Amino acid sequence: MHRMDIIDSHTAGEPTRVVLGGFPDLGGGSLQQRRERLVRDFDHWRAALACEPRGSDTMVGALLLPAEDPSACTGVIFFNNVGCLGMCGHGTIGVVRTLAELGRIQPGRHRIETPVGTVGVELFDDGRVAVDNVESWRHLHDVAVDVPGHGMVRGDVAWGGNWFFITAQAPCALTLANQRALTAYTEAIRLALERDGIAGADGAIDHVEVNAAAPDGSGAARNFVLCPGLAYDRSP
Repeated sequence: MHRMDIIDSHTAGEPTRVVLGGFPDLGGGSLQQRRERLVRDFDHWRAALACEPRGSDTMVGALLLPAEDPSACTGVIFFNNVGCLGMCGHGTIGVVRTLAELGRIQPGRHRIETPVGTVGVELFDDGRVAVDNVESWRHLHDVAVDVPGHGMVRGDVAWGGNWFFITAQAPCALTLANQRALTAYTEAIRLALERDGIAGADGAIDHVEVNAAAPDGSGAARNFVLCPGLAYDRSP
């Protein structure tokens, strides 16, 4: 029997499984190179950690590794039940809180290295965590895609550590009661994008986001995000 050292956390209900030790050695090089080795040689280890019976379609893993960036407190490769991720916002919060609980970091500013770049984080005295993500940018503007059952849906293709299709067209209110309808809608969009060859600059679109104004009139936004593997994002 092989044992791995893990700690589970959650960010507003979205789980993060932090892998502290026991994962096969991925060798040296950049985190991108080590992620490629994980995908090529050790994907069954990822599946064992993230999939049933030990995990679920909502589980995100965070494999802690030595960082190449000397200013970073750790390196991390994120993954879920279907593969590796470039970046994960709620997972970064989970990593920071886990490191704090272990006494490895103290309140203040820190940096965490990911395969797509180094992100800044701030751990506050009360336990809150703020994240400065990798530089985000819009790749395609006002893209139209014909979605079966919904007609033409327009949105932008953007990078934020993963590739997103972001639209303001919603088939229903963005409420938990409509989760199944929103999941079916966003998956239909993803499949239509794939059918039409609409992608990011260097990879497939694996997140579909629907935006709307928050119902409380505060001017804030509410969104529904379909993640890889048909899970919807439960984090803030």
